Amino acid sequence: MPAYILTITCPDGPGIIHAVSGALLEIKANVLEQEQYSDLETGLFFARTKFESELTDVEAVRSLVVDRTSGFGTEVGLRLEAAHRRALILVSQYDHCLLDLIYRREAGELPLDIVGIVSNHETCRDIADRSGIPFHHLPVTPDTKAAQEERVLELVEQERVDLVVLARYMQILSDRACQELSGRVINIHHSFLPGFKGARPYHQAHARGVKLIGATAHFVTSDLDEGPIIEQEVERVNHTFTAEALSEIGRDVERLALSRAVKLFAQDRVFLNRDRTVVFGA
Repeated sequence: MPAYILTITCPDGPGIIHAVSGALLEIKANVLEQEQYSDLETGLFFARTKFESELTDVEAVRSLVVDRTSGFGTEVGLRLEAAHRRALILVSQYDHCLLDLIYRREAGELPLDIVGIVSNHETCRDIADRSGIPFHHLPVTPDTKAAQEERVLELVEQERVDLVVLARYMQILSDRACQELSGRVINIHHSFLPGFKGARPYHQAHARGVKLIGATAHFVTSDLDEGPIIEQEVERVNHTFTAEALSEIGRDVERLALSRAVKLFAQDRVFLNRDRTVVFGA
């Protein structure tokens, strides 16, 4: 029987699980996984259910769940597990995160369809060509930035993109793009304490004698590098590490944090909860 992934977000209250369970019982669904969370601060309820059913009409199943839960103000997400999320990857010249995502996709570790790679440089074209992924070279200058970003948004619509991944994409998205793609853009950021901004962050970290190398994968908002956090990774270092060694470790933790965040999103395990996230199965 086909497996489905069902997600529910709504104001918390009694009867929600009963309504969802009743809908699933009507289609003789067999629940395989169930996770739920009630946030006492925001008053919101979140649930993720994986189930199997002989019914193969996704829209019919969705309509039934929506109808049975309509009184709770629910936001309902439903898809066949085999229908992978579609991702567009944006990258500049650093290719380590891009290579890692492609490898994990080809190895079957990442349930995601990469439908295109966008770059403001030609550096990563060979990687895209080797993997058979369409490559879109969209250069950016101060005069062309708005038009370039408009083209990215067109690609998102044309390719029915569910997720945009900023895999070391060294351009800042406009407020408009952040709003249009809210909850659908994941970025990777070197998360040091203090937060070293600008060029050569690992060299800045070396100069200050950091003891932890970190990376944070987060949703993109108009507040630069302050979006809701999905995943973080750290590695302990000491005074013997050179700036080059810190950079190497930094690339590793960036790859790991980003790939984990993307996988969690691809499995419908990430929910926006105001300025935070609820992440099931992390």
